[in-house]
Amino acid sequence: MTAQPIQLTSEEISNIDAYWRACNYLAAGMIYLRDNPLLREPLKIEHVKSRLLGHWGSSPGLSFTYIHLNRLINKYDLNAIFLAGPGHGAPGVLGPVYLEGAYSETYPNKSEDEHGMRQFFKEFSFPGGIGSHCTPETPGSIHEGGELGYSVSHAFGAAYDNPDLIVAVVVGDGESETAPLATSWHSNKFLNPIRDGAVLPILHLNGYKINNPTILSRIPHEELENLFKGYGWTPYFVEGSDPDTMHQVMAATMEQCVLEIRRIQQEARSSGQPVRPRWPMIVLRSPKGWTGPKEVDGKKVEGFWRAHQVPLGNVRDTPEHFKQLEDWLRSYKPEELFDQDGRLLPELKALAPKGARRMSANPHANGGLLRKALHMPDCREYAAVVTKPGTTSAENTRPLGKFLRDIMSLNMHNFRVFGPDENSSNKLDNVYEVSKKTWLADYLPEDADGGELSPDGRVMEMLSEHTLEGWLEGYLLTGRHGFFSTYEAFVHVIDSMFNQHAKWLAMSKEVAWRAPVSSLNLLITSTVWRQDHNGFTHQDPGFLDVVVNKSPAVTRIYLPPDVNCLLTVANHCLNSTDYINVIVCDKQKHLQFLDMDAAIKHCTKGIGIWGWASNDQGVEPDLVIASAGDIPTKEALAAVVLLRENFPELKIRFINVVDLYKLTPESEHPHGLSDKDFDSLFTLDKPILFNFHGYPWLIHRLAYRRNNHKNLHVRGYKEKGSINTPLELAIQNEIDRFSLVIDAINRVPALRVAGAHVKESMRDMQIECRNYAYEHGTDLPEVDNWVWPY
Repeated sequence: MTAQPIQLTSEEISNIDAYWRACNYLAAGMIYLRDNPLLREPLKIEHVKSRLLGHWGSSPGLSFTYIHLNRLINKYDLNAIFLAGPGHGAPGVLGPVYLEGAYSETYPNKSEDEHGMRQFFKEFSFPGGIGSHCTPETPGSIHEGGELGYSVSHAFGAAYDNPDLIVAVVVGDGESETAPLATSWHSNKFLNPIRDGAVLPILHLNGYKINNPTILSRIPHEELENLFKGYGWTPYFVEGSDPDTMHQVMAATMEQCVLEIRRIQQEARSSGQPVRPRWPMIVLRSPKGWTGPKEVDGKKVEGFWRAHQVPLGNVRDTPEHFKQLEDWLRSYKPEELFDQDGRLLPELKALAPKGARRMSANPHANGGLLRKALHMPDCREYAAVVTKPGTTSAENTRPLGKFLRDIMSLNMHNFRVFGPDENSSNKLDNVYEVSKKTWLADYLPEDADGGELSPDGRVMEMLSEHTLEGWLEGYLLTGRHGFFSTYEAFVHVIDSMFNQHAKWLAMSKEVAWRAPVSSLNLLITSTVWRQDHNGFTHQDPGFLDVVVNKSPAVTRIYLPPDVNCLLTVANHCLNSTDYINVIVCDKQKHLQFLDMDAAIKHCTKGIGIWGWASNDQGVEPDLVIASAGDIPTKEALAAVVLLRENFPELKIRFINVVDLYKLTPESEHPHGLSDKDFDSLFTLDKPILFNFHGYPWLIHRLAYRRNNHKNLHVRGYKEKGSINTPLELAIQNEIDRFSLVIDAINRVPALRVAGAHVKESMRDMQIECRNYAYEHGTDLPEVDNWVWPY
């Protein structure tokens, strides 16, 4: 569509263009300059900064969009933030952030004068400085863009429950080819115009990636328009290369989009009818490397892929390139934009919004400033009754669903639950009692019978883990709270998103002005050991290995073995800040081990001896059996019973681990045990059998420096499985009780010969259990229904 024309005066155009030239001069200066930012003297080779990486291609388009939004912030007193999707696009944002003064306020040594500008240039993409993405050091940023594809989902996460906020997000046309970006266009079916803010996407088609054309820039206009109409948007097109004309068209288009957003919101809010509108979006088609060198060495640069990264290479060694660089930088006429001290001219400075209306100073982009602690019910009110350990069963996640339901009811403006179509499957469906699934697409009559859909819902379900994770990250980074549950095998879909968020949090901790935000809480359920009919594809506990790779300052891993431990852990995680809390707990029925008081103590310690499951009180044990995870804990306890029945004199210590990082040395992780405490628990020289939920080598990785590591023998998932009963799968991977007994006999010197008959009986039981499973499709009842006997 074409916007209704408005006419800016020649003075307005002149001022906007001058401001844009200043932004582009700063962006180019970041890539090339160090000592002579204002070019009052002839440019000398020593003034040019050697650069391995800088990004010019998208910078003019980003600053172009930024300053036109600034005009509307001033005109309509908008509350807005800006997200830059294109990779390495920081120069296009840092320029206007510096010009509007927020950068110098945040970093006084980057003052608004020639000295400050020199420091500003020097630190860009330079060792000890800042990156070429919009990193946490960039005022106004909640989206770094280090990995492409998440800008739109981050923008929607920021807009949810922020009714007065407009989130402008520039989408790179290379970024638009990613799967996460493609699914995120559907976020408009989840935005309620009454209670939520708005997202204004600007798809920036500059035509190229690093050295390839982009798909959306090479399809016919009609096809592109129909694509976004099919997604449910109203696309407006701004296309061209002449700056004066483009300023007029962009001004008219962006103003019409903002007015359309306000009209949609006003109609919905006055009528009380949250129907799904066709929100406006902009397709901005401008040359890649706009206003940069048009040709270099006779080859096209502006408007071609060669404008990507550094347009002019080898300027120190090629006089012709150096001359082009000087001509390019002087073409912005910085002497007309800055005074003799290097300050932006007052009449241009006046174009920027004031105070917190500046997008670089908007508190929504430093969400910890707006964060309010959750109103929390007492998690003990949802406890499972455990009168005797290991004798009753319950669905571990069902009470958690009731806990989340009541958290939701107490926090109906700043808490949401996220999951990919699985909250009912994961036994969290009690949340629907207070809030349904957000849905603004079409309804069918049958939806009223259990569909749990509502435009006012606060449960976010979409079968795209990418989009859900992006929503949640944007929601948290703007000051709110959330909880995400997903199947264990498919949490790998967001491996790299987890990586990026962990890096953001780790960097944010080094930025003093960044206020703490709510932790990202991730429940991994439908776990590897209970994939009875899903099979091998659903058996993968490896996400924990990915988590351990990230900074110990921001990652936490919990494996609660039962309901009460899960409630305790969830309560702790929902109250925490600046972490990624990964909780692994299956949704099926499992034995319950600890009453609530014992669970609180156990989870507070993170690791501990279960005295009721041990018989080594007052003496050194002959054997330590440890566990982490629900099924591994049950099988380990059953092995303890078999060993005690067959070898009454054997002294066994049983240890359960909830907080996985307790296994690391305290020098490696804040939760790590001291060597003395670890030695006290696991002994200095006794065999340790560790039954673990995940891949066994992860435990060795965490504990390899411990004194008794040589005697640590870990059992876990070893990529063996298909369609299995729980016990048969355990037997295949040797975490079952019988394998553990055999292992104990092999490891305890006094049992290696004396235990031969017991080993034979254990192997017989494995065969019997496997044959029963293959014949009946279920586990042998007397084994499956095992309870703690003492």
